[in-house]
Amino acid sequence: MELLLDVGNTNLRWAQHRHGFLSEIHQVTHYRGLPIDLHAAWEQLEPPQRVLISNVAGPTLGEALVRACRSYWGLTAELVHTQVESHGVRTAYVRPENLGVDRWLALIGAHGAFPGSSLIIDAGTAVTFDVLLPDGRHLGGLILPGIEMMRDSLLSGTHIARVEADPSAAPWAVDTAPAVAAGSIQAVGALVDRLHQRLMAHQASKQTQILLTGGDAERIHPIIDAEVTLVPDLVLQGLARLV
Repeated sequence: MELLLDVGNTNLRWAQHRHGFLSEIHQVTHYRGLPIDLHAAWEQLEPPQRVLISNVAGPTLGEALVRACRSYWGLTAELVHTQVESHGVRTAYVRPENLGVDRWLALIGAHGAFPGSSLIIDAGTAVTFDVLLPDGRHLGGLILPGIEMMRDSLLSGTHIARVEADPSAAPWAVDTAPAVAAGSIQAVGALVDRLHQRLMAHQASKQTQILLTGGDAERIHPIIDAEVTLVPDLVLQGLARLV
């Protein structure tokens, strides 16, 4: 069994990989440290043969995870880094180290499991958009602030209430707080549809798809006009291909 960890800016997710299959995903909010829930779960865990970590939350947390794995199982965890080319995927970035390893692994996961051209959206603290062609070429991507980050930038220093948007409501709001809530989600959804249209034009009649992952995927999914495939474990799928 291999233990695979996807460490984002807010949440830490992990799954066990055994004989080519991933277990259910477990998730904790890490607050830049190792929460007690993680320790409690790992104390009951079968000792893994390897531990692979995708970490975008900074070196302090990465080092804490490496120490924890050594303490629990006597293993040296492997921190994965973005490469120029791996497992059939080639990044568009001139400096591959500037492409977040989570985005890199999502590309590898998508290329392995979803034939055709893909627009890959990872909706979390930030929302990333990446385009992948059928031959594994990464065309590049875009980054927006995440839903809560957008709202924070508007609500900070004001007396506007924080509310949640109703995905079944009209795309316009009749009060300020709902307007902020809906606007942050609609902005992401609109860019998804725009980029998907551009990708379809670029690929002419070839198969294209939208793959949506990340902690806010369920919030964004209902307002995207095009067909979407939800892939909650896309980064972990990418890690699994490295095993």
